[in-house]
Amino acid sequence: MKLFNSWLALYACMSTVSAQMQRTFSAAASEHQAHTLELSTLASEGFTTFSHPAFPGRSARIKKTNFCDGGVASYTGYIDVGPKHLFFYFFESRSNPETDDVILWTNGGPGCSSATGLFMELGPCLIASVNSTKYNPYSWNSNANIFFIDQPIGTGYSYHDIGDLVSTTEDAAQDIAAFVAIFFETFSKFKGRGFHLAGESYGGRYIPIFGAAVYDQNPTLIVKGLTPVNLKSVMIGNGATDFFTLLRSYYDMQCTNAGIGPLVPISACVRMKKVLPRCEQLQQKSCIEHFDLIDCNAAFTFCQSEIGMPYINAGYNVYDMSMKCDGFSCYPEMNNIDAYLNDPSVRKKLGINTPHNYTSIAYDVNGAFWATGDPLHETQQYLVLIYAGSYDFICNWLGNERWTLKMDWPGREAFSNTPLTEWTVGGEPAGKIRQSGNFSFATIYGAGHLAPHDKPIQSLAMLQRWLADEPF
Repeated sequence: MKLFNSWLALYACMSTVSAQMQRTFSAAASEHQAHTLELSTLASEGFTTFSHPAFPGRSARIKKTNFCDGGVASYTGYIDVGPKHLFFYFFESRSNPETDDVILWTNGGPGCSSATGLFMELGPCLIASVNSTKYNPYSWNSNANIFFIDQPIGTGYSYHDIGDLVSTTEDAAQDIAAFVAIFFETFSKFKGRGFHLAGESYGGRYIPIFGAAVYDQNPTLIVKGLTPVNLKSVMIGNGATDFFTLLRSYYDMQCTNAGIGPLVPISACVRMKKVLPRCEQLQQKSCIEHFDLIDCNAAFTFCQSEIGMPYINAGYNVYDMSMKCDGFSCYPEMNNIDAYLNDPSVRKKLGINTPHNYTSIAYDVNGAFWATGDPLHETQQYLVLIYAGSYDFICNWLGNERWTLKMDWPGREAFSNTPLTEWTVGGEPAGKIRQSGNFSFATIYGAGHLAPHDKPIQSLAMLQRWLADEPF
C-alpha cells in the first residue's frame, strides 16, 4: 500500500426530508448478505436511504443532484449517525467512472467546509459570482470519482439535531470509516476499487487518522463477510501535521530566502532567533515527553506570539507570502461561495431542508477542537508522502520538509539521503521532489496555501502521476 500526504491549506475552511419525499433501502438482515443499489437508478426529487446491519445506528441518504458539471453524474447526501448528519457531494469521474479510483476530500480548519475545495480549488466547477459557477478543466475528477465532505459536525451544511459538536479527530474518523464501508457495500461496483483519502491544512491531522481508522476496520469487515476497503493512498496538501515544526520554520520563512526573501525587520529576526531554543524546550517538555494540555497550549501560544506575530504585523497574507492582505480577505471567492450556497434555489437543488445557514468557517467547531488540544498532537507516524506550495507561510514547505526528514520509520536513512530534484509539467519546472520507496515530498513553485487554486495545471498533473503510479 502506497500512502500519499501533502501540504496545502490551514484554517481554510441538514436535512430532514419529509416522509413522502424519501425512498428507503434496507440491507439484508444477515450480515453476510448485502443488498445493493445503482447510482444510475437514484431519484433526484428525494433522498434514497441506505444502511447495513454490520453498522447499527448508521445510515446515509443520497440523491441525484445535477449541478456544477453537466458532463458527469453528481450526487449529494447526508451521513446519518444518530443525531449527527454529515453532508457530502459526490461526482463521478470525467474519464471512466466504472474503473477509476475513488477520492474522499476534506478541507481543514478545523471547522472549514469542503465546499471551499469544491468551488475554489479542485472541484468540477468553480464559483464565478454570488449566483453562478463555471466549468473547471483542471478538476480532480478528471481521472477519479470524488467525494467532498463537510466534517466534522457543525461544518458547512453538516449539523447535529441537538447542537452538540465533535471535538477530536479520533471521534470524527469513526464516522468516515463506517460510511466508506457502507457506501462501497451498497454501491457494489466500487468494491475493491482503489480508495484515496485527501485533504489540506488541518487535513494533515484528519487524513492520517481517518486512514488508520479505515485500515484498522478492514479485519472486522472481513470477519463480517464484507469486502475490505482498498485504501491505496493518503494525500494531504499543506498539512498541519506538526504545528511546532511549522512554527519553528516561521523564522526561516520570514527572515531568510527560504520563501520569497526577508520580510520583517532585522531586529524582529534577532529576537526570534533567541526565542527558538526556548520554544523547542517547552515543546519537548510539555507536548512530547509528557503531554499536558495546559502547558502544551501555553507553549504553543508563547511560540506563536513570538515567532508568528511579526509576520502578521508586517501585513502579509499567511496563505500566500506574495500577497499583502489579511487572510481570506485576499480571496473574494469565499464570500461568493457563502452567498451561492445560501441561495434558496441552490439549497433546494442540493436537498437542504433545514433552517441552518451555510458558512465556510465554523468557529465554534474550531474552538471545540482547540479546547481538547486536538491540534497539539503530532500525527507524523501515519504519513508517507507530502507536497507543499512554496509561497505558503502558515503551513510552509520548509517545516513540512523538516518533519519528513526527522520522522522515525524504516526508510528514514534512504529518504533523508535522497536529494531534492526538479519535477516538470510540459517541460517547465513545477517544483522539487524527494522520493524514496513509497515516501515522497514535493513542492509546487509559486503556489500558496491553496495549491490547486494557485497552480491548477501543476496540481492536477501531480495527482494524475500519483494515481497512475508514474514517476515525477
